[in-house]
Amino acid sequence: MSPDQERTFDEFVAGRYAALRRTGYLLCGDWHLAEDLVQTTLVKLYARWPRLREPETAYGYARTTLVRAYVDTRRRRASQEVASPDPGVLLEDGRGGGRRTGSQADPERRLALLAALARVSPAYRAVLVLRFWEDQSIESTAAALRQSTGAVKSATNRGLAQLRTILGDSVHEIAAG
Repeated sequence: MSPDQERTFDEFVAGRYAALRRTGYLLCGDWHLAEDLVQTTLVKLYARWPRLREPETAYGYARTTLVRAYVDTRRRRASQEVASPDPGVLLEDGRGGGRRTGSQADPERRLALLAALARVSPAYRAVLVLRFWEDQSIESTAAALRQSTGAVKSATNRGLAQLRTILGDSVHEIAAG
């Protein structure tokens, strides 16, 4: 890689690392695993960097790679341990890109949503994180997950239904906020 490409890659990492890490955490519910996912993503992105025609599209590529890495780890570890969130670190490093949810202002609401999200099945969680935390369109979510738009719409509805079931009566309290 040329020195100029190295510099632009370093700038990309400096500017997007926190957002990628936050997305990784929202997907898996574990800061350490999120860190591993981001590292895997950056290794793959580094190898691809010289071939990117437009470096401005790198964040989309990185986000897609991150989600796919997460899905791959869930497939391999399906019968192994299940990560549970540590309430002491849920608010760690909340900076980064993406839309802020209404729960940002209310830590209790945020904790309830994150705990419930951690219990949603991994495939539905990936769709919910991309659609609502990352504010991605149905089409970009479908592209990131290599699914049809119809599959993303179905997964969104099913994931939201799971979330409502998990939250139970507290969903009305969270919505009323």
